[in-house]
Amino acid sequence: MRNTTLEYDVSKAAELAREGKRLDGRALDEMRELTIETDFAKNAEGSTMVTLGKTKVMAGLKMGVGMPYPDSQDEGAISVGAEQLPLAHPDYESGRPSDNEVELARVVDRGLRESKAIDFKQLCIKEGEAVWVGYLDFYALNGDGNLFDSGSIAALVTFANAKMPKLDKDNRIIQKEYSGKIKLARFPLLTTFAKVGGKVLLDPTYIEEKASEARFSVATSDDGFMTAMQKGVGGSFTLEEVNYMIDLAFKVADNTRKKLKLK
Repeated sequence: MRNTTLEYDVSKAAELAREGKRLDGRALDEMRELTIETDFAKNAEGSTMVTLGKTKVMAGLKMGVGMPYPDSQDEGAISVGAEQLPLAHPDYESGRPSDNEVELARVVDRGLRESKAIDFKQLCIKEGEAVWVGYLDFYALNGDGNLFDSGSIAALVTFANAKMPKLDKDNRIIQKEYSGKIKLARFPLLTTFAKVGGKVLLDPTYIEEKASEARFSVATSDDGFMTAMQKGVGGSFTLEEVNYMIDLAFKVADNTRKKLKLK
């Protein structure tokens, strides 16, 4: 059965974008309202709830002890996973990770990893024998677009506020006891755009994503570096548009960082 309401909204979003307008009344370069809640999951080393407009994402971090990789005997690691829960949107399905979930997790992971925000050497417990591995998972609880930026914010705040568990003499985790934090060298954030009706829109909603001709995400850090990029959907951007999005991303991310609960 065709969803005529969705088709109408998608068509209307494109029509308004061509006029420099949006369905929710925002300017083309305006983000939705952001709210953040931290430390709500008491069994996690860190947890964050991010609400961006009507999009809601929950992230949690668990630290585990593992073996180092053969080519990095004195470095720990992180693993980022993303799940679009069926309760969040009719488009999301349970089962094996979808291509969208895989892309989402990889782009959020890359923004953190390639920025060198985390010094993996600080996660070494004993070279060649034991290292910390941080398992960061985030879940879409309500999907109204731009899970990239929502997930990026949730991941950054979670890592920045996380507590490091204590270990006993056999390198086993002592439950509910902590020692120190994960020190971040910088604070990278993704900023995502969609091209709709030939215009570039910041922080697209679900309808705007459906209407989009192309998507672009760029991760920028607080000390002036670009740390990751991702182009999505089938269309294209001009060089002028790419430069515009990168310049705006630095400004948007700087403004967002001022709102984050970083301890």
